[in-house]
Amino acid sequence: MSDTIKETFFEELQSVEGLATLESLRVKYLGKKGVITEAVKKLSSLPIEQRPQAGKELNETKQAIEESLGKKEKHLRDKQLSERLAKEYLDITVPGRYIPRGRLHPINQVLAEINHIFSKMGFDVEEGPEVELDYYNFEALNIPKEHPARDMQDTFYISDEVVLRTQTSPVQIRVMEKKAPPLRFISPGKVYRCDSDVSHTPMFHQVEGLMVDKNISFSHLKGILETFLKEMYGSSVEVRFRPSFFPFTEPSAEIDISCIMCGSKGCRVCKETGWLEVLGAGMVHPKVFENVGYNPEEFTGFAFGMGVERLTMLRYSITDIRLFFDNDLRFLRQF
Repeated sequence: MSDTIKETFFEELQSVEGLATLESLRVKYLGKKGVITEAVKKLSSLPIEQRPQAGKELNETKQAIEESLGKKEKHLRDKQLSERLAKEYLDITVPGRYIPRGRLHPINQVLAEINHIFSKMGFDVEEGPEVELDYYNFEALNIPKEHPARDMQDTFYISDEVVLRTQTSPVQIRVMEKKAPPLRFISPGKVYRCDSDVSHTPMFHQVEGLMVDKNISFSHLKGILETFLKEMYGSSVEVRFRPSFFPFTEPSAEIDISCIMCGSKGCRVCKETGWLEVLGAGMVHPKVFENVGYNPEEFTGFAFGMGVERLTMLRYSITDIRLFFDNDLRFLRQF
């Protein structure tokens, strides 16, 4: 029986001239309902003493068929490749296509520079979820239920207790819950607010920072931010602190720099004031420390936050924030 199968197979194999026909032959002999499988089923009808020898011969036949199919497939593929190479012509003297080098998006360039400046001052980088619990985004930051920041026009609510984070400050709460002072880190990332015009987008980037230790004062905050802004916009830039209010810091301040567009002479960008607001900051509110288990009598700290798009617009004199998200190569190639 094995000899007959092998003889018939090799006769059919000689007439195979394509890979499709070869696959059909493989299925015919080695498939689940193939010749070999049917022959194995018939072994049970043989006398017991003949079954071992017959089984051995069938295995040898199967191995021979598999080897022959493999050799034939390699032969056909080599032949197919040779014919293709003979037909195709490659002119290696033709110049290749120019592929322009990719560049980082201007937002990412400024983000990387911000990270680099703060890393030189000993700040680590921490990240957190963009889909955030109401507790971390508001309550732990001393923003109660009735605060205007919770207005549906400002915040994307997924449910009553889940929001798209409106700031990266929740990262500060999460880190303080896990780590004891001293702390010194920034938290860059995407944030979301219901707003869209030439100077606002529903999604934008923020970098917020936190420093906590014993005897941290407002002078430390002032020194850190002045150093950062002079690194960012040049040593000649002037920095101004104005009193302000934020629920999670006390005292609070907004920080301005001398207008880099007009040299503080007054222009449309600075609204003729000679100053540009760039970030907000302040000393961490004692209530925030209590929410994370820190003793406000023992530790003090400062926090600050800045919009990366605004810093980038000032850096490159860009007047419309929507240009960052239009994916217009004419704009992006400038950076």
